[in-house]
Amino acid sequence: MPGGLLLGDEAPNFEANTTIGPIRFHDFLGDSWAFVFSHPRDFTPVCTTELWQSCKSWHQKFAKMNVKNVALSIDSVEDHLAWSKDINVYNGDEPTEKLPFPIIDDKKRELAILLGMLDPSEKDEKGMPVTARVVFVFGPDKKLKLSILYPATTGRNFDEILRVIKSLQLTATKQVATPVDWKEGESVMVLPTISEEEAKSLFPKGVFTKDLPSGKKYLRYTPQP
Repeated sequence: MPGGLLLGDEAPNFEANTTIGPIRFHDFLGDSWAFVFSHPRDFTPVCTTELWQSCKSWHQKFAKMNVKNVALSIDSVEDHLAWSKDINVYNGDEPTEKLPFPIIDDKKRELAILLGMLDPSEKDEKGMPVTARVVFVFGPDKKLKLSILYPATTGRNFDEILRVIKSLQLTATKQVATPVDWKEGESVMVLPTISEEEAKSLFPKGVFTKDLPSGKKYLRYTPQP
């Protein structure tokens, strides 16, 4: 499939029509992080549950972390706005309440192709591929920090997305890595490139090394900075 982004690539500074009006992507982000997620179609069941998840409580959690949400599918703004009424009712809100983040109009599939978001296994009534459930996380430098690609048939886990953004933000400013199943507040791992002497000054709360049969001192933990 043509298009697509790799980790470290800069996001294209595209212009798009959205449910909040026209945006230029870099200007819209400013100095924020970005959670960009595509969904196959409006007025479909799994997508409705996902957009509900990101509408209220999750949107607020992301905003507190300086993360802006942007959604995208191959539907028009008019369809997005009509579908928003269903999302609101599903969420127990008034139908006319505005969603707190933009949904991009990509009915020509130009952005989906540019970003590599199409799912070749899922097609619309005309036999054209629809957008997969892609997750992109961009940093304030506009570079891609995370990419997750789900098929159209599988809904996302927003707890995991929130967890991984917390890890990305922590490791962007501290010389640490987060171990398997890490959660905010738990111990982190000292990077192997940091010497023992440097680690003592960087991590005043202490560094704890796990003894291993190899004798190599690479499993080093420290409380979350």
